[in-house]
Amino acid sequence: MEQNKPIIGITLGDYNGVGPEVILKALSGNRLSKICTPVIYGSQRVMGFYRKTMEIKDWTLHGIQSIDQVNHKQTNVLTCWDDKQTDVEPGKVSLDAGSAALACLKKATEDLKAGKIHAVVTAPINKHNIQGDGFDFPGHTEFFTEAFDAKDSLMFLVSEQLRVGVATGHIPLAKVSSAITQEVLSQKISMMMTSLKQDFGIQKPRIAVLGLNPHAGENGLLGNEEIEIIQPVLDGLKKKGNLVFGPFSADGFFGTMQHKTYDAVLAMYHDQGLIPFKYIAFETGVNFTAGLSVVRTSPDHGTAYNIAGKGIADENSMVQAIFAALEVLKHRKESSGTV
Repeated sequence: MEQNKPIIGITLGDYNGVGPEVILKALSGNRLSKICTPVIYGSQRVMGFYRKTMEIKDWTLHGIQSIDQVNHKQTNVLTCWDDKQTDVEPGKVSLDAGSAALACLKKATEDLKAGKIHAVVTAPINKHNIQGDGFDFPGHTEFFTEAFDAKDSLMFLVSEQLRVGVATGHIPLAKVSSAITQEVLSQKISMMMTSLKQDFGIQKPRIAVLGLNPHAGENGLLGNEEIEIIQPVLDGLKKKGNLVFGPFSADGFFGTMQHKTYDAVLAMYHDQGLIPFKYIAFETGVNFTAGLSVVRTSPDHGTAYNIAGKGIADENSMVQAIFAALEVLKHRKESSGTV
């Protein structure tokens, strides 16, 4: 039955960035309508602008004012703000675009909390023009963590080639060392293990953990975090039968392709994990927020103002983000025994 398909909410993001374009390309011709019901939380006016710019003529979008009006055979657009005066200016940073992005995010979150959509996929926002009126976060990850009352969450970048989580996320590099404690590492590794089992169907996951310092500290010569914090956590987890390994020197680990022998990698900070991930899987990578009661994914790229409105943005990461949300939903149903 059509109604049994998962309803996937897709937030517009900054409408002057590449979000609307990659959404339209990902959903073009209703190509995903057989496996899910897409709902774009955005604006008919904005989507109409980009449809015209992209010369999309043989595919219509079903406009709705409430999720209760969803059409399971079409791609739906739920207008989230009064868009009558909205002027789309691709590549321009504007406060109006930030306010609109926040309105979309709030409405999708409301429907996700109410169980009216099954997962949310977020298009890129500008983390500066969206601030205020209930959004005071470094990014989507922290927003959803608080919105769904989670004690913690894990920024988990996933692709077919590589899965990378980060022990610390959007914080200044100067604060990373003090933020890494045995409690934090234990929590992040535990969330990663649970997610690999529950969300990805890997029953006995192998996890590699990177060191914080160059050469993983060189036995204390270049830092003590590996000896005093990371290694004791790994030893404790190993005694419980968990397959955790490390700490590895990050440069040698990725340079010798050791990541291919593990199900996931835990990096100590943002760039340590995201630089190799985006180098290896930029066009197909997905940002997944593990540790939440709900499913949220996102493309692993930003607003890309420099190419917005030019019709050249690659939609593969958005497509994979939608597929990843569907896969996680499927695995969660299987692990809970509801299928």
